[in-house]
Amino acid sequence: MRKSVRSHVLAGAIYIALFALAPRAMAALLVCGAYDVSRNRPLTLFVVDRYFFGNGILTWALSPFNTLTDILALPYRNKGVYQLEDLPAGHQAEIQRLLDAAHHEDLVAKLEARTSEARRSMVFFKWYGRNIDHSVEAPSFHEPYRYVKTIGVSVFNKRQSTSKHFGPFRATIRVLYNINQMTDDSAYIVVGGVTNYWRRQPLFIFDDTLQHQSFNETDQARYCLFVDILRPALIPQPLSGIVNSVRFFLRGVNYIFYRNWEVVKG
Repeated sequence: MRKSVRSHVLAGAIYIALFALAPRAMAALLVCGAYDVSRNRPLTLFVVDRYFFGNGILTWALSPFNTLTDILALPYRNKGVYQLEDLPAGHQAEIQRLLDAAHHEDLVAKLEARTSEARRSMVFFKWYGRNIDHSVEAPSFHEPYRYVKTIGVSVFNKRQSTSKHFGPFRATIRVLYNINQMTDDSAYIVVGGVTNYWRRQPLFIFDDTLQHQSFNETDQARYCLFVDILRPALIPQPLSGIVNSVRFFLRGVNYIFYRNWEVVKG
């Protein structure tokens, strides 16, 4: 409790100092952050606190950038949580292509030995449009895609969960597909007021800058295809350019977003 109070006081002091040094920039950041966090449902004091004083600070810092992507994506409105049919035909076709490939590549068998000792593992085959060489062969994931930008596999060992957190970027939306059959409803993801149970619905699409939390309270590992697909837009080139810029500036340091994971390398 004392540590939490100290961290809030310290963050508050830093914010006051930044407002004194750059009042207009901080005011704009506060407006963008207020818009950004208000998209969470239900909007509670806990969500606001975590956004401005907890693990949402990076998302707040990037809120002007993410607000711009909302504008660039118009007239496609950010739905927060999507059904496959909410997306344009081209997006749907690439997602279906990936779902077919996930089973064709027999990913669970290929990854089981590599990920069985870690609490949570992440294996990337494509990251923001760039193919990642890997000893786990999955040629289908190295093929060219127009809209799919990141392809990986997220593995939760039994009885593993994440904390509530916010993703940083909104030029893409997150597509998760549970590859292996779960036997009960103890493996699921919560995004705001929406809970998706992997046993019932293996495909889930959402804006990961909303606060979310993943659970695997079962006695089996959970393997999810982990995909970022370009947000639908009337003119997709600006969003695609943003994704390419993110890849350029974050090349070699993507691990900072997965510091609580075992990133399986080639």
